[in-house]
Amino acid sequence: MADASPADAVAALDAAVAAAPAWAAHPPRERGEILRRAYETIVARVDDLALLMTLEMGKPLAESRSEVLYAAEFLRWFSEEAVRIEGRYAVSPTGSGRILTTKQPVGPCLLITPWNFPLAMGTRKAGPALAAGCTVVIKPAQQTPLSTLAFAAILEECGLPNGVVNVVTASRAGATTEPLLEDQRLRKLSFTGSTEVGRLLMSQSSKTLLRLSMELGGNAPFIVFEDADLDAAVEGAVLAKMRNGGEACTAANRFHVHETVAAEFAARLAKRLGSMRVGRGTEAGVELGPMIDAKQRDKVAELVADAIDHGARPLTGGAPLDRPGYFFEPTVLGDVSDQTRLLTEEIFGPVAPVISFSTEEQATAAANSTEYGLVAYLFTADVKRALRVAEALETGMIGLNQGIVSNAAAPFGGVKQSGFGREGGHEGIAEYLATKYIAVNMD
Repeated sequence: MADASPADAVAALDAAVAAAPAWAAHPPRERGEILRRAYETIVARVDDLALLMTLEMGKPLAESRSEVLYAAEFLRWFSEEAVRIEGRYAVSPTGSGRILTTKQPVGPCLLITPWNFPLAMGTRKAGPALAAGCTVVIKPAQQTPLSTLAFAAILEECGLPNGVVNVVTASRAGATTEPLLEDQRLRKLSFTGSTEVGRLLMSQSSKTLLRLSMELGGNAPFIVFEDADLDAAVEGAVLAKMRNGGEACTAANRFHVHETVAAEFAARLAKRLGSMRVGRGTEAGVELGPMIDAKQRDKVAELVADAIDHGARPLTGGAPLDRPGYFFEPTVLGDVSDQTRLLTEEIFGPVAPVISFSTEEQATAAANSTEYGLVAYLFTADVKRALRVAEALETGMIGLNQGIVSNAAAPFGGVKQSGFGREGGHEGIAEYLATKYIAVNMD
């Protein structure tokens, strides 16, 4: 795999800058049709792309296949948004003038994508950027460059002009992207990753006042009230916790369950997770693959050990698997102390700590007791309670009686230390557009 230098990254930006005027002037319909062809090509090659993804980051083939189709949806969605970029025409309050506004592409963008959803995070950023008329430099995670390179090749095959998308693969991310962040020609940065790295990138971006979109860490609460359908709650918990093996910013991190049903919920969840088949992602029937690397596996083991030291009781799992590879047992912990690190740090692994609560106010306060605010999950049969709690939760997204929120047609993003900006939905393309106002005097 090519290991780019800072000079290589600057050369990629040179190409994006050179291609920017022509791509911005490219007819919106034609931009959309390129994205539509890319959508159709990805869907047609779903099995090949799924295998590639599984080989590079480990998730089971069934999950990889789902991600490929999810990734393609962003291209379909934004192929349709390309022709819906609108301004406005208005009479000024005095009546003597007119106010015209138009939307224009912000310019060359740097897109930094993570390893856990290597194709979907690329399409979720590149789709709206290309639809808006922006050129891009994509820096994929060093663990998963292949899916991004395959995506770029498909775009080229579908008619994307040279220089519009440029992929930089590098083992030293900071050193490679630093000169781009200091370059006045770069106009926007979109980053998905840890809050720690996000803060660093924000600091670096302040030198040129880059426009930013930040999708950062999470610490998602999963709240189950006493009136919830427990079967649905357990199935929702499996989705919210075990999608991508728990290695997702949207993964449920803390399970707050009403004291009258906490024991039953924990037992049912432990039974479901304990029966999951663990193995290589390419093996038939596997439901949980390996973690991304030894560092992440060891961090999860450390967090679980800390919880057990503080009195937590493993209901299933609780340790790395004694086999080659970075495998960790699907784990459910009961009797979790509020002093454990599991409740304040993002786990990013297949571990579900269960904590009980007594009142709605207590559940809401516990859910909000974190610096993060990406997503929360809420299970209740009471519509009024659902709306009360949903409005009180300090998160950018809510899964109401469901364990998954991701949708290409919906705005994805968080509040507090989980970042700002939105990806997907009508809001997604706005991140790549600048508003220009034209004043007209009619006197």
